[in-house]
Amino acid sequence: MTVTIYHNPRCSKSRQTLELLRGKGLEPEIIEYLKNPPGKSEMAGILALLGLAPRDLMRKKEAEYKANGLDAPDLSDEQLLDALVEHPVLIERPIVLANGKAAIGRPPENVLAII
Repeated sequence: MTVTIYHNPRCSKSRQTLELLRGKGLEPEIIEYLKNPPGKSEMAGILALLGLAPRDLMRKKEAEYKANGLDAPDLSDEQLLDALVEHPVLIERPIVLANGKAAIGRPPENVLAII
């Protein structure tokens, strides 16, 4: 089984999720998404696997959210998707992909449902 984690090593939930996966004997592919952000099609695919709209995956308390006017209710999903790609700090983390599914590791135990 291939497991991928979109990881931020400075985030405690991301670190906990990585340790949980390793505790299950899995060594995931680690993508530090702040250094290597997903492209638009990759981000769209992740959203589809999660069953979420772009705004649902956004960290609304990040400065970039307000600074870029992303709280405007009239923004399209396309515009919000572009914002996630342009400002990866807005992406909720961690995201784990496995078995053709995705889960957000908040709490870390959420990922157990897809492995």
